[in-house]
Amino acid sequence: MSNATAAVPAYGLWWLVIINSVVFILFALSFFKPQTSQDWRAFSAFSAFLVALFAEMYGFPLTIYLLSGWLQTRFPGIDWLSHDSGHLLEMIFGWSGDPHFGPFHLLSSVFIFGGFWLLSSAWYRLYAAQRTGNVANEGPYAYVRHPQYVGFILIMFGFLLQWPTLLTLIMFPVLTYMYVRLARSEERDAIAEFGDAYRDYMREVPAFFPRLSQLFGGKSSVGVGK
Repeated sequence: MSNATAAVPAYGLWWLVIINSVVFILFALSFFKPQTSQDWRAFSAFSAFLVALFAEMYGFPLTIYLLSGWLQTRFPGIDWLSHDSGHLLEMIFGWSGDPHFGPFHLLSSVFIFGGFWLLSSAWYRLYAAQRTGNVANEGPYAYVRHPQYVGFILIMFGFLLQWPTLLTLIMFPVLTYMYVRLARSEERDAIAEFGDAYRDYMREVPAFFPRLSQLFGGKSSVGVGK
């Protein structure tokens, strides 16, 4: 690490925590556009994940602090107080270049941007269907029944690849389970509203993981989801 880089404080930059949290939360809000109480629950949980992430990224490196003994023993040549070392996967697997161009960071960008694209595309299709009172069955809804929740999960997973922390690693499965519960609740509401049309959709389109036959072949044209 150069002297110029070392002179810059790696952490304690709480203003960056605030700025990044606000920017990403507002960015996600512009894509997701929550309307119901369940929407706001899903979005609030996602927002909490982002705040926890940026608090360790720029505020206090709790994960590195708690694991410092093990990290120093296993990887003695790494300055774990530097900001770049927060990219734990690049450091642990021996990436010697700029971690922002490391394999895990680049892969994380694919998941993050893909998740935001899915949020935007799914909201547009759902909004169009709601305006006409029809079943949302186009775009991402032709492949999975809950593309917006899948989008949130992809974004969180992408951030975990980029900057894993103990707190976000704990939050990730908890929030994923919460999204599954919310999805099941919304499906009950959809069945009550659309009846057999939604049941047919459930039989044809999986909830969260698209079928390979759908991705590379034909696609469903029946149903509603979120």
